[in-house]
Amino acid sequence: MPVRAVVLDIGETVLDDTREWNAWADWIGVSRHTFSTVLGAVTAAGRDNAETFRYFKPDFDVATERTRREETGHGEHIDETDLYPDVRTSLAELKRMGLWVGLAGNQTAKAGDLLRKLDLPVDQIATSTDWGVAKPDPGFFERVVEMAGVARNELLYVGDHRDNDIVAGHAAGLWTALIRRGPWGHLWAADPAVLANADWVIDSLAELPGLVART
Repeated sequence: MPVRAVVLDIGETVLDDTREWNAWADWIGVSRHTFSTVLGAVTAAGRDNAETFRYFKPDFDVATERTRREETGHGEHIDETDLYPDVRTSLAELKRMGLWVGLAGNQTAKAGDLLRKLDLPVDQIATSTDWGVAKPDPGFFERVVEMAGVARNELLYVGDHRDNDIVAGHAAGLWTALIRRGPWGHLWAADPAVLANADWVIDSLAELPGLVART
């Protein structure tokens, strides 16, 4: 079936997460380089990135510390400069083609609200916190399909994460594309699991309109 809807992951697909990871490093009092290096090691091991914090503070609770950041004025911040350069034009082109376009990822409700304020050319934005279910849980992709309102084999999910986006999306019966950007996308672009489960591996969102048009 041809693709009729495109839903994109958020972090490191639409958003450059550098600002947020740097904010976390500053918050726990670790140099940004050290934090980034440990995050990379956790990523390479295929583990949840939340484990990064426990190397520095074994009893670290992300939810509690996120609340403390907000209360002290150091919370999440997203603006136009956090978008990758190809985002607006690529989303607009997909919309021009008559496709339903959405964003859905493992983010906080606040991140979703901040993204909506950017007035991106999409039909809907949702986060795992909004839905109460996170990738790679199959329930997340059930919500993605429900949100888009098309058959699962008419929906393309685009993301940078091997397990959360590509393997889980493929298992849900979706078309999948891995974007080679950010630490996860670069690390796993040639991974056997990606090559076995992704319909495409891309370097830019600008590639999507041409690929979708050929389905």
